[in-house]
Amino acid sequence: MKRKKNPKPQSHRRTRRSADPYAQREAQKYVRPIASREAILDWLQQADQPLSFERLLHDIGLSDAVDVEALNRRLGAMVRDGQLVQNRRGEFCLVKRLPLTAGTVIGHRDGFGFLKPDDGGDDIFLPPRQMRELMHGDRAVVRVQGVDHRGRPEGSLVDVLERNTSELAGRYVEERGVSFVVPDNARIAHTVQIPVPDRGGARTGQMVVVEITQQPGKHSEVIGRVSRVMGERNAAGMATELAIHAHALPHAFPANVEAEVRGLSPEVPEQAKQGRLDLRSTPLVTIDGEDARDFDDAVFCERQRDGFRLLVAIADVSHYVKVGTALDHEAQKRGNSVYFADRVIPMLPEVLSNGLCSINPQVDRLCMVCEMHVDKDGEVSRARFHEAVMRSQARFTYTKVAKILVDRDAALRSEYKALVPHLEDLYALYHVLAKARAKRGAIDFDSTETKVVFDDNGGIAAIRPTVRNDAHRLIEECMIAANVQAGKFLAKHKFPTLYRVHAGPETESLEKLRAFLGTLGLKFGGGDKPEPGHYAKLLEKVRERPDKHLIQTVLLRSLAQAVYTPENVGHFGLALPFYAHFTSPIRRYPDLLVHRAIRHALQGGAAQNFNYSGSHMEQMGSHCSMTERRADEATRDALDRLKAEYMRDKQGEEFEGLVTGVTNFGLFVQIKDLYVEGLIHITSLPNDYYNHDAVGHRLVGERSGRVFRLTDTLRVKVASVNVDERKIDFELASVPAPGRGSAGRKPKRR
Repeated sequence: MKRKKNPKPQSHRRTRRSADPYAQREAQKYVRPIASREAILDWLQQADQPLSFERLLHDIGLSDAVDVEALNRRLGAMVRDGQLVQNRRGEFCLVKRLPLTAGTVIGHRDGFGFLKPDDGGDDIFLPPRQMRELMHGDRAVVRVQGVDHRGRPEGSLVDVLERNTSELAGRYVEERGVSFVVPDNARIAHTVQIPVPDRGGARTGQMVVVEITQQPGKHSEVIGRVSRVMGERNAAGMATELAIHAHALPHAFPANVEAEVRGLSPEVPEQAKQGRLDLRSTPLVTIDGEDARDFDDAVFCERQRDGFRLLVAIADVSHYVKVGTALDHEAQKRGNSVYFADRVIPMLPEVLSNGLCSINPQVDRLCMVCEMHVDKDGEVSRARFHEAVMRSQARFTYTKVAKILVDRDAALRSEYKALVPHLEDLYALYHVLAKARAKRGAIDFDSTETKVVFDDNGGIAAIRPTVRNDAHRLIEECMIAANVQAGKFLAKHKFPTLYRVHAGPETESLEKLRAFLGTLGLKFGGGDKPEPGHYAKLLEKVRERPDKHLIQTVLLRSLAQAVYTPENVGHFGLALPFYAHFTSPIRRYPDLLVHRAIRHALQGGAAQNFNYSGSHMEQMGSHCSMTERRADEATRDALDRLKAEYMRDKQGEEFEGLVTGVTNFGLFVQIKDLYVEGLIHITSLPNDYYNHDAVGHRLVGERSGRVFRLTDTLRVKVASVNVDERKIDFELASVPAPGRGSAGRKPKRR
């Protein structure tokens, strides 16, 4: 943080400094507490003008060198988080009081970018000249200076709050004595210059990891040092390695984290079990996939006269991961576990993720339990949370449970005869909850998830769809029920927390959706504020139509992405007013925060002395939403590279494909059964000029009237494959005739 030396005395309007409402919380967290973030923001608000560091020291009443340095670090953190900004005189200003926007930079391969505001709202366009000083993932403050030619708000850089890229992966190149690295992450448009002494023995064409030694500036290039030569670009496991480094995923636990977990025993100490609800004799079981390695949830159900009693037990991660520890800081930094096709980057070290916090069968485990009483209509009549100790009675898989409940496999039912009655009760409860879900109008989109099967060389042998059965859906409904109760509990106690929020469609998306449905003669209810039930009703109405997949795809794309935020606006897709992630603290940091809040309340704590405030949660929500997107981008990136490698030797072959995207530059087509996507560029379409109809999600030939539309079936040929750019280009193997047909419907004249 910048501090101005020997500032001139300034006159300030006298402000009455109010007491710090979070003083008790700060005293619990620190041996020598200083002013909370909330108090600092409040004092700046009362001052109604920027304040110098010295003035803040005076207002807070600090003089000891240790306290002065602590305040300096806190103000620096508030600047990095976008709460404050320093002006040219070194004074601290409230970002919210200035015409400035803080947020995260999203880069584009073509050199421009966007700022995603911390407080939501429209993304701000950053032209290439502004992106020259920025890299994808950086946090920055910008000033909106107008709109671009497409009507988007355009920003100019005010300050870089925090750099995100300290290292990256890419392809090493030497040309005419100059060496540089082309980043593997397409969102980073900069090339990294490598001085001669820092080449690290790399050869042209090899994939390397680069440590950034100089960040981009207005008049300076990005400079780096080769820290590791990864090898040839097609080596086994390279796709995941590149994705890890390209997206700056934390992947190695620091020494201080390893030191903290080194003293943990493999078994739960007896002392830790004291004072907890003892559920070791309750037949709780885990139900997961065949290849699952960690088990963080267990369930039990029994019938009662007026319905069911359901227990959802979740590994008590918050008992082991204490606030402020190195382990906690690393878990927060990671935000979530990242699941690649060939490995997992866990949020927590293995001693916890696969040990103490994994509900393995026949061993004692600490847990947080949501106990629910569900009536015959699927409504939770009452619920409560417990700190408990449990012992899982069995490790079931989805396949095994489906065989027991659906196929009624005699051998399995005999093997688990003591547990079958409870599984039957769970299955009966699932049907009740599923009916309640349909009644409230939750949206149920059909989707296909895939699993990669690798060959002996680490390449793709096959891509297979995963089949969901009633056991998957059973567990899903139990987890949703527990998440709802967690959200209700924390809202009732008015605790700052993170809700899993899924907002309804925005006005522009809704207008496009209605225009599209109008072309099909379909009406969509709800006016300007449709409810989930309107989506569900339309999906049911078109279930037998041949174009149902097209309609479902457009409906899905009209909805916003779910995020984490302390502001509860409900979960639109599930049609729920309260929803907070409670069920996976072993792999999601927001769930850990929810557990901490519930434990604090169970132990009699109040919101005022909780470790987190509302502003803390705002920052956590933005961060955890970012790490979730980062994980999605990294896993998709690795998979796209693997798919490109898989298709490289199939050039010239023909396949049946489905149009999955329509743009003004062509058609994205996914090959059936292979689940590999490529592009038919608009210049490769049959002899004609094609216009992009964004409302109708189609390309229309001007002369021929030939139509290519979302979800059309096409016969395509693999034209070319570029593994480094993850690009697969198709061309039409057979040209559909104009007129009616899957890909040749002639548009009506209007």
